Formats: sequence, structure tokens, C-alpha cells
Amino acid sequence: MLKEKKMDNYINVKFKSIAENESLSRMIISGFIMPLNPTVDELTDIKTSVSEAVTNCVVHAYENNEGLIEMSATLRDNILEIEIKDTGVGIEDINIVKKPLYTTKPEQERSGMGFTIMESFMDSLVVLSQKGKGTVVRMKKYFKEDKYIDE
Repeated sequence: MLKEKKMDNYINVKFKSIAENESLSRMIISGFIMPLNPTVDELTDIKTSVSEAVTNCVVHAYENNEGLIEMSATLRDNILEIEIKDTGVGIEDINIVKKPLYTTKPEQERSGMGFTIMESFMDSLVVLSQKGKGTVVRMKKYFKEDKYIDE
């Protein structure tokens, strides 16, 4: 019998803003959402979105210095909410950096598609930033309630 499966769970982790921790963030979020039995597409979308947000912190937030990245996630009523936060340099104009193909680091062969990917793969994306204080990326993914099997 198909039945709605509701959960409440929360994680909060902090890690250094180094490239190696991008893969760590993908593994953490993967393990966290497994109880929702995500499809391969859902899992890939979420991991990719987290990867893009964390990579933005590593590449842009601390301008060649190390800082902290904080990732929190909440599962509530078949909704996944993810927040990736840094206390780096911030973004002067969010509307400009969210444009497809815009990059501040063309010499590093950056595609400028990070926010576009997050927006496409997640059901909701909010970016808050203050110059000199950091950036917060909030994403949501909604899971269908009818795909769970009552065991």
C-alpha cells in the first residue's frame, strides 16, 4: 500500500573552504536524503546543486584564503531544505552573477553556470548576500508523497 511518509530530521556541518570538501558535501547530503528513497535523477540534481554552491564558496567567497562553509539541511514533510553559507566577501549584485555564463574568474575557465544549474535542478533557490559579510544560498526540493511504500 502506498502511503505518505513524513520525516523530521536536521543536520548542520561546518568545513574548510577547500576544493576537497566539495566531494565531502556531496556525500553528506546523499547520506542525509537516503531515507526519502530519492530517484537517481533527484539524487543527482541535489548533489550537483550542493556541489555548485560549495564550489562557489571555495572559488569566490574567500578570495584565495581559507574560511568556513556551513551546510545545513532539513527534511520535513517530504521537503528538503538546504542552506550553504559562507562569511566571505559577499556578492555585490546577485542579479548579475545569476545570469547564465557570467563569471568573475574567466582565467580559471569557469562556466558561469552555477546559479543557473542550482535554479534548474532545485524547486526553489534564494540567494542572500551582503558585501563583506558573506552569502547564503537556500534551496528546496519537493519529493512526491505517493512514491513511498509502507513497510
